[in-house]
Amino acid sequence: MPMDTMTVAVRVKPGASRARVGGCFAGPHGPALVIAVTAPAVDGRATEAARRALAGALGVRPAAVALRTGAASRDKLFLVDGPTPDLTELLRRLRDGSAG
Repeated sequence: MPMDTMTVAVRVKPGASRARVGGCFAGPHGPALVIAVTAPAVDGRATEAARRALAGALGVRPAAVALRTGAASRDKLFLVDGPTPDLTELLRRLRDGSAG
């Protein structure tokens, strides 16, 4: 039975030298996927960059990824609309650093 949405815990590292999706961080929402973005943590730019990077890493449209909580925090929860069964496995591999 497919889920309508999937919640993804993310740890954002703004101002990184290069954008990267991968790795795990023991965050307040459980094991979080680490997303490094070049955007600064100003005016929501890092959050928007992280949202787009997450969509790209999961192979979904950016419009399918929405921030649920954590707008002013490095620890965020994103909702992914219409996740496929293999999305959970892909997310696990990204957290483990074995994707790609």
